Formats: sequence, C-alpha cells, structure tokens
Amino acid sequence: MPSSVRFGVNYTPSEGWFHHWLDFDLDSVRADLDSIAALGLDHIRVFPLWPYFQPNRTLIRPRAVEQLVALADAAADRGLDVNVDGLQGHLSSFDFLPAWTRTWHRRNLFTDPDVVGGQAAYLRTLAAALADRPNFIGMTVGNEVNQFSADPHPDPDRATPEQIDAWLERMLAACEEGAPGRLHLHAEYDATWYQHDQPFTPAQAARLGEITAVHSWVFNGTAQRHGRTSVPTEHHAAYLVELSKAWAGAAHRPVWLQEVGAPAPLIPAEHAAAFTEATVANVLDCPDLWGVTWWCSHDVSRDLADFPELEYGLGLMTNDRRPKDLAHALASAARDSTYAPAPRTTALAVPADPARRSALAPGGAVYDAFFRLTADGARPAAVLDVRAEDAGHLRSRGITEVVTAEQVLRAPGADGRE
Repeated sequence: MPSSVRFGVNYTPSEGWFHHWLDFDLDSVRADLDSIAALGLDHIRVFPLWPYFQPNRTLIRPRAVEQLVALADAAADRGLDVNVDGLQGHLSSFDFLPAWTRTWHRRNLFTDPDVVGGQAAYLRTLAAALADRPNFIGMTVGNEVNQFSADPHPDPDRATPEQIDAWLERMLAACEEGAPGRLHLHAEYDATWYQHDQPFTPAQAARLGEITAVHSWVFNGTAQRHGRTSVPTEHHAAYLVELSKAWAGAAHRPVWLQEVGAPAPLIPAEHAAAFTEATVANVLDCPDLWGVTWWCSHDVSRDLADFPELEYGLGLMTNDRRPKDLAHALASAARDSTYAPAPRTTALAVPADPARRSALAPGGAVYDAFFRLTADGARPAAVLDVRAEDAGHLRSRGITEVVTAEQVLRAPGADGRE
C-alpha cells in the first residue's frame, strides 16, 4: 500500500500540441517543463504519436526516439519522473494510426499477427531507449486504445475478450523486455467499466500490468445528470478507483488516477478550481492510491482547428504558460495533502459478469447505490458478488459489511422520502 501519493500532469506541449514531434524544439519543451515543475508536481505522462514514430511497420525512426529520450532527460533535470504512452492511438477526439493499419492496408489492431508484431517491436524499442534513465517510471501500452475495439467508434477493430487478453499480455511483455522491472501498465477509458459489450474488461484492467489505471471524465453522463457540485460528480474519480478494486487479484493492488480533468461547460472555468479541490480530496480518501495525474498541462492553442470546444481549455496553464486557479488548487494538494485514508469497511456488491456492466454506469443500480452510500457518509468500497461471502478476501481488505444495490436503493429515504 503506498504511503504517499504521486501528483503529476499529462504533458500537452504549449506549442504545436502533440504535433510538436514533427518540429521538435527542446527549448520550448524545457520551458513547458519549467512551468510544470514550478507547481511542485513530480511526474509527467508523455505521448509520442505512433504514426510519427513508426510510419512503416519495420521503421521506428531513430531520431524520434532520440527526441523522446531528450525530453525525458530534460524532465529529469527538473525533478520530474516520466511515464510514456506507446500506442497513440487516440487523443482529444483524433485518431493517430499508421497508414500500414488502415484503408488499403486495413488490418485488425488487436489480432493481425504482423500488426501485433510491429506494435510489440515499437513498445520494446521505446522502453529500451529509456531503460537506463532513473526518472523513467515505465510504459503505458497506449492511451485508451479500447475505444478502437467497439462502438461507438466509426470503424472498430473487433476482438473477443480472449483476444484482448492475449494482446495485452503480448504488449506488456514487450515493455518488460525493453525495460525490465519498471512499472508497465495499460489504460482504458471508462467503457471498460461501463459498456457491456466492450472486449476490454474490468478483470483485465485490474489484473494485467503492475498497476491499475482509471480515467475519470464527468462528461460521461455524470455531470449532465447530477450537476457540477453533486456527490456523483465530485466523487466520480473515487468511484472508479474503488470500483476497480473489486476485480483486483491482490487485496491492495495500487490504483493510478491517470487522467482526470475539469471539462467545460459542465465544469465552467470559474468553478474548475473548486472541482479540482473536491475531486482530489475525495480520491485521497481511497486506500491504495498510487497517484493523481491531471489532464492536462497546457491549453490547446486556438490556432489549431477542429478540436471539440472543451479541449481548448483543459490545461492547468494557458498557452503562454500562466497557471490558472485550478493549477494552484492541484499544487496546493500536492504540497499540503496528507495521505492516511482509513479502511473502507462497507462494501457494495457489484456483478462479476461483464455482460452486466451497464449497472455500473451512470443511471445504473450499482452507480446510484454507491453514491447513495457516499451521500450518507458510508465511504463504500466495492466487492464482486462472487466474493461477497469470502471471509478471507473481505478480511484482507478490511471489509466488515457487504450490501447490495437493491438493499441500498430500497432503504427508507433512498428515494428522498421517509
């Protein structure tokens, strides 16, 4: 169980966004990293764009890899550790896939042997290039690659859960081969937890890799349904952290809140700092938290076209590297927060069957019950229904009571009436 929590940021370059890899300017990167380090954060998550680094299946550009290492070294000079996402993949509504996987060369990202072999070589190469850097945390396989595997993607690469198991194991093994002993993981958006037909499953998220990652975005129906200052909105990140633990094999597997942000207009700019304070305070009440990594460091420039409106203002800082109020809120948490959460002794039973994941999503019975308990001050954990009577498992997690969603939602006062 971690005795302290890491605070960091997903690094979005202030100049050129992630297209900066095409015109890499180390001086600009250094200035960005100076502004991040000044907030007192301790790590960044970095995003090579896959088609820029591997434009052909058998060409991983040496110069691009050198630039990634230069960025990591610049971060080290400023006291920042670095996690690197490999397969980008998908960022801020845009897909970045190499031409050798699309159109005339259309091949499945998760099942085609040549594509999988190319991906493994790419991840292994990036990991190996950074393996001797003391500030290298490890690799994340990719950014929310599960969005390619099912609806609502307009051209999904279909796969079964068994095929995704094999793919994830291959990718994580490639990372380990490149940089043995580092913290290698994979990360998906919340459809893994909420969408019944997703081939990326909660069990994979909570059992494969060295750590579990969750990405919390309240534009998934939470803020629309409940409002910006509601219990569900301010505790959504904590919900995902606790939900993930239901599937974990180890009682105290660490969980990384790897993405969380304040999306306008659901969280207006003038309320972003308050949302940040509440979200961080609530997630710090979750045992086994590895770290909080905010999305994102710098705003997307208005010079760049066609982003969804919310993407332009998600940064802790503006394009000229001025910190916003929410940056000060996160910096204060990083500087002043203590981390000593008490065990969560009441657990909500959740269905182990991945075909019943809609119960976990906004509007589902488990979701509603969790936040009913939270509003009542119960500090719920989550446990799989198939483990609800496993005394050894419950004891290892400090759980003394298990309740069902039906019991919570049928309790007196659950509908607002006595």
